[in-house]
Amino acid sequence: MVSTSYTRGRAREYQVLQKLRSEGWLCSRSAASHSAVDIFACKDGEVLLVQVKSGRARVSSEERVELARWAEASGARVEVWYFPRRNGMRKEIVSDGPKPKKHGDN
Repeated sequence: MVSTSYTRGRAREYQVLQKLRSEGWLCSRSAASHSAVDIFACKDGEVLLVQVKSGRARVSSEERVELARWAEASGARVEVWYFPRRNGMRKEIVSDGPKPKKHGDN
């Protein structure tokens, strides 16, 4: 099988799914959606949205805006998981999730 950026990216997404599931997350992949969110995960009332990047790929400014919109709309924690060539994995937090409400807020 020919290795393309799509197949390498998909393999990384499956790797993320496997890791999250081993940690007890219920998760799903947004297959071939071309959206900002690749992985949707839930655990103990917490929602995690993950964008997966492999090789030299980076989050564009447009993707960052879209990820922030997802975080705001869902109250989810949003992360980008980078898999650079030969260097393991690195996580970047885009949003920590919902801000705690102050007394009197609606």
